[in-house]
Amino acid sequence: MAPATLPQILAERLALSPSAEAYRTFDPVAARWLSLTWREFGQRVLEWRAALGGEGLAAAARIAILVPNGVEHLCMDQAALSLGLVPVPMHLIDEPESLAYVLSDSGAALLLIDTVAHWEALAPHAARFPTLTRVVYLSGESSSAEGIARPLAQWLEAGRAAAHNPPGAEYAAAPDTLAALVYTSGTTGRPKGVMLTHRNVVANVEAILSVIPVFESDVFLSFLPLSHTLERTAGYYLPMAAGAAVAFARSVQALPSDLISVRPTVLISVPRIYERAYTAIRDALARRAVSRTLFDWTVSLGWQRLEHAARAARAPSLLARSLWRLLDRWVAAKVRSRFGGRLRAAVTGGAPIPQSVARTFLALGVPLLQGYGLTECSPVVACNRPEDNQPDSVGPPLPGVEVRIGANDELLVRGPSVMRGYWERPQETAGVLDRDGWLHTGDQARIEQGRLSIRGRIKDIIVTSTGEKIGPADLESAILADPLFEQVMVIGEGRPYLAALLVLNRDQWAREAEQLGLDPADPASLRAKAAVDRALERIARAVSAFPGYARPRAASLSLAGWTVDAGLLTPTLKPKRAALEKYLAAEVAALYRGHADPT
Repeated sequence: MAPATLPQILAERLALSPSAEAYRTFDPVAARWLSLTWREFGQRVLEWRAALGGEGLAAAARIAILVPNGVEHLCMDQAALSLGLVPVPMHLIDEPESLAYVLSDSGAALLLIDTVAHWEALAPHAARFPTLTRVVYLSGESSSAEGIARPLAQWLEAGRAAAHNPPGAEYAAAPDTLAALVYTSGTTGRPKGVMLTHRNVVANVEAILSVIPVFESDVFLSFLPLSHTLERTAGYYLPMAAGAAVAFARSVQALPSDLISVRPTVLISVPRIYERAYTAIRDALARRAVSRTLFDWTVSLGWQRLEHAARAARAPSLLARSLWRLLDRWVAAKVRSRFGGRLRAAVTGGAPIPQSVARTFLALGVPLLQGYGLTECSPVVACNRPEDNQPDSVGPPLPGVEVRIGANDELLVRGPSVMRGYWERPQETAGVLDRDGWLHTGDQARIEQGRLSIRGRIKDIIVTSTGEKIGPADLESAILADPLFEQVMVIGEGRPYLAALLVLNRDQWAREAEQLGLDPADPASLRAKAAVDRALERIARAVSAFPGYARPRAASLSLAGWTVDAGLLTPTLKPKRAALEKYLAAEVAALYRGHADPT
């Protein structure tokens, strides 16, 4: 019988392949990767379960997890699930104010945190989360022996001594009990706790595996935070169900090195990783005309081959096929080697990926599979398949997932992976889940020949004073394909034209400024007419496929990046539009000087 709950997935895996590699972590002292078998992982989970059981928590108590991706995160998650407790994964890079809100709103009883210093920064907010009775930290030394905080080793030892919950006893979790409380990013207000059940997550895992096969020989590289539902489902529970190994990346900064040393076969990512790789490649080719020509030629021939295979387009000529064999070895293989050289599937989601980026990597043999989902759907709704990959869409819906287009072109989703609702927010739940079980996603979409295309968020649709409606997401994605631009937000609600707020790449700006006769170190250079005109020229090229009214007519340039700490980005790095417009109010006013303020 197929597993119906997450603990059953682990139990089945322990029975099927106990000696196979489960997880791989990097030991900085030994300077090498260390492996853990499924049997060894299962034993660790039992130790954590004994310690957690010794806390005497009530059924369905919430267990907050605020640690990096790694075995410790998974041990706490599995221990909690096996005892009928509810994991609450939290964003490690979030500020104390936001973390305190989640601990308070969820009523967390226990917190697993990375360092004692992190806890001490959060402790001044403790009055806001009185339900928290235990804090377990992975590293550091507490300045006080008193209080609710315990180092991990001491906590585990106490669990072994007390043995309140004998290892081996199974908790009979029901499929409709909560498996997680995952908080949304909060782009439009306070984060909401999404209630996901065992049935929700298991259904999503099974549906993904039915269209993207995963094998015991596969190796995943985990670097998206486990507080991100895509990584949680597709990068954690899915490889467990399939018996694949997972290597935990050291950091985003070390990702290029980890890709080469781990050589993953499956990669779960967001578009920004591929955009940065694309920018780095284009940047390296910028001053090498011959190499750039060979690269462009390789991409052109590679795309022609894909079009022929996928859509029965005109077959490449004999000369083109012969040339491809050389270019594949000289050019494309070198790009694939940057990702380890053996990727079978490179899944991207969370935001739209620029078509130029997707087409380039696909043409070079990097198997990018764009998908779409949201936390409320556990999260995957649709994705491209390896044998049917069209990057201008997010692919067909997963098996068992129903989609349809509602009023205002809103995408509606129904199926077993749709959430139970928002934690203690019945009115907001009723606002998105109708009586027939359809989830109103808030995304505008279209369905053509069974494939789904996302146009943008309904709330983010810009309506100019001339009545034109523009979805900024695709526009911003196209602009970010240009290596000069690191971050962008398009504005124009109630105004006569669109404008772009831009953060520039410092190295690219230095070259542009030199060409324009400007001093790149002088902040005034960013306001020079020549600099703004050059940015608008590049934007115009990037958005040439969009209607004329969708082209930004003004731009503000900066080298100061937007950050999570400043409250300008969500923990999943999405722009907080209202916060950014307020933060850059002076720049916005200058872009529309002489025009009435719509607010």
